[in-house]
Amino acid sequence: MARGKTTLVVVESPTKAKTVGKYLKNLGNEFKGFTVKATVGHIRDLPQRELGVDVDNNFAPKYVTIRGKAKTIAELKRAAESAGSVYLATDPDREGEAIAWHVAEQLGSGLDIRRVLLHEITKDAVRAAMRSPVQIDDRKVEAQQARRILDRLVGYKASPLLWKSVKTGLSAGRVQTVALRLIVEREQAVRAFEPKEYWTIEADLEAKRKKFQAKLHKVGGKKPNLPTKAAASKVVNAVTGKPFTVTAVSRRKRRRFPFAAFTTSTLQQEASKQLGFSSQRTMRVAQQLYEGLEIGSEGAVGLITYMRTDSTRVAASGLEAVRTFIAQTYEQDYLPEKPIIYANKKSARTQDAHEAIRPADVTRRPEQLKKSLSPDQFKLYQLIWRRFVASQMMPAVYDTTTIDFEIGKYLFRATGSIVLFNGYHAVYHEGREAEDPQTLEDLKPVPALQEGDAAKVRQITPTQHFTEPPPRYSEASLVKELEELGIGRPSTYSSIVSTLRQRDYVVIEHRRFQPTELGETVARVMISRFPDIFNVEFTSEMENELDRVEEGDLQWTDVLRNFYGPFAEALANVDTAAMIREAHDVGDIEKEPCPECGGKLTLKSGRFGPFVACANYPECRFTKPIKRDKVPDRPTDEVCRECGAPMVIKTGRYGEFLACTQYPKCKHTRPIPLGVKCPDCEKGELVARRTRRGRTFYGCSRYPDCEFSSWFLPKPVPCPVCGFVGAEQRSTKTRGDFLRCLKCGNEFVVEEEAPATAAK
Repeated sequence: MARGKTTLVVVESPTKAKTVGKYLKNLGNEFKGFTVKATVGHIRDLPQRELGVDVDNNFAPKYVTIRGKAKTIAELKRAAESAGSVYLATDPDREGEAIAWHVAEQLGSGLDIRRVLLHEITKDAVRAAMRSPVQIDDRKVEAQQARRILDRLVGYKASPLLWKSVKTGLSAGRVQTVALRLIVEREQAVRAFEPKEYWTIEADLEAKRKKFQAKLHKVGGKKPNLPTKAAASKVVNAVTGKPFTVTAVSRRKRRRFPFAAFTTSTLQQEASKQLGFSSQRTMRVAQQLYEGLEIGSEGAVGLITYMRTDSTRVAASGLEAVRTFIAQTYEQDYLPEKPIIYANKKSARTQDAHEAIRPADVTRRPEQLKKSLSPDQFKLYQLIWRRFVASQMMPAVYDTTTIDFEIGKYLFRATGSIVLFNGYHAVYHEGREAEDPQTLEDLKPVPALQEGDAAKVRQITPTQHFTEPPPRYSEASLVKELEELGIGRPSTYSSIVSTLRQRDYVVIEHRRFQPTELGETVARVMISRFPDIFNVEFTSEMENELDRVEEGDLQWTDVLRNFYGPFAEALANVDTAAMIREAHDVGDIEKEPCPECGGKLTLKSGRFGPFVACANYPECRFTKPIKRDKVPDRPTDEVCRECGAPMVIKTGRYGEFLACTQYPKCKHTRPIPLGVKCPDCEKGELVARRTRRGRTFYGCSRYPDCEFSSWFLPKPVPCPVCGFVGAEQRSTKTRGDFLRCLKCGNEFVVEEEAPATAAK
């Protein structure tokens, strides 16, 4: 068939397709007659129900079409048939490169297929990218393929060990398990911590009509050591009634420099601190800002540069634009003589191809866009905009003063600070967490005293303290730790954190991670069986090797071969019974005789997890489940449909369920309702169920009269189109989390309420 003169452009998401399509219309005759299609994420992947990797044939992957994507592939093929050329404009990272490669593979040979890299989605960026297409980067594809196969090998081979030793349905992740290990080890440190008493002494002083405080700084030239109240009282008694005369004054100017524009990691950290956003929420909103949003009469506009990056580099055009903006908006003192260039961290090896995260057009001030953005979009854009502008402004300047009062061998010191020039703080202030160190901004002013001046003593107060354990990880501090240890990369931070929560391995209490009992068990079992794999050093080195694959310094098959040999050996040496002992408190159960035949009892594992069985099977078929700690019942507002008594939530072999409080007199039980009516019959309620293999799905409580079912978690959220109260929670790479109405299929996003602290 003769090829036409149209141009097919392929992106991941419908939103991105809309924005790119708008800009292509403005490119004139150069790209006249184009079609923009969206893959809506990946179209091919490893199969779900088999390993999909031929480990004996150089780890050859078996890719299959993702369920529901056959129609998408057919549409792309039809569009390609009538196109003169195909431009693959998926995201400019490894995952985007892999999607582009899969699309090219499905379209077949004989086509003019080119790769387009959109680091920002603006008119100029789209024009430049379309005029300078490149080839698909095979090294990036291979690096992503190696990562995917590594994760599949670990998940597919290690997860069954958890089913056998802990309980069915669990899963092990190559990187997530190491992150879980960090959380568990921090929790163990918190529990093992023994607080020690210590005392501090502060003198409330007044001079020149200003009140201030001086703290005991030295005793005999050394750091104070006051472990008891008696020791503190001795100091107080020694200085009480003595004059506080200034013996030394020191003044100096100190500067606080701005931070670089955001990387993926620092964006997630600051969004957590200042906005209360989870990493997943941050990346979902950032994706929306990158792909484009409807801005008044302008239509779809891409507002920020690509949001997955390790680099602090800013393009020359971006630096010129922001310096012009600062010069036109602020006084001359706020603009440095030259652009500020920030050095990348040593770990930022391959992602320097992407700029730091910044506004695509710095003249689009947040307040001008507020009416066109959702609350989350506005908050995150404002944070990105302020950080970028501040990064090219002058440092803040402080006048710091220390005043010393020597009373015998006791030295009291007052430290204060005032702002001489606010510099970049005119635009941006960093977020703070409780454990973050004190900054110059936290210091209060002290009076202008000279040596020999006296201060009036109002009160001398001893205060008891106890040393505190290391703080549990917040989302911000965990992401920071992962980055510093070299675990994961920009595209993975969000999924690492969200996966741990989704698997119920951790919970968040007071915005801090705590491992669940299940999470601690999983970490203990996996680390004991695979100490050389689920550790920080090994995982970090694997990331470096994947980077080397992308750089062309290492073959992707060599990475897999080096990993799989030790991994397979560890798998072969696993003792299931030992894992069960490690996961559960089995006591001396193996020393007890079988109650039926007197034979030896052994630990075994089956479809529903570990259990105790007689060693004389099949002659003796005695079995019993391993005793687990009883989970307390939780009260509910539900009543028993048979006797009218209150019902409680119990935890059984297959998870939680509702049970009558009159048991054993009344044995009625039922699944926990989710607050969503069945969209088919509208009589029953949707409840959680399990397949024979232990996988959770959601179905109508009137089954078998109504056979409605869904794999996706239903939420009692009203649809803005049809009003039905019930929507499936779904998620894709390009769109993040969204809801799909169970009745009409409308897809929408509900904004979360965050305990936000607005950016200053």
